[in-house]
Amino acid sequence: MRAACAGRVVYSGTGIRGYGNLIIIKHGENLLSAYAHNSEALVREGQEVALGQPIARMGEGAPQKPALYFEIRRNGKPVDPLRYLPVIK
Repeated sequence: MRAACAGRVVYSGTGIRGYGNLIIIKHGENLLSAYAHNSEALVREGQEVALGQPIARMGEGAPQKPALYFEIRRNGKPVDPLRYLPVIK
């Protein structure tokens, strides 16, 4: 899994039920990206990450099938990620 945008890792762990191994990256004041069900985190809390940097290895969700959960949150609410992701050419 790679970072959707540059930012700072504000959470990396398994303490939020239903998300497995979760990484949350903060992008500026209002945006967060969340990556859940990872098998292994490649970053730590407080670390700055670059656009496209590997941050985790993909894991499994229920029922033990490869799974990827990705979400963008603006002001704490889920939003359409296509409106906020950088355009890569």
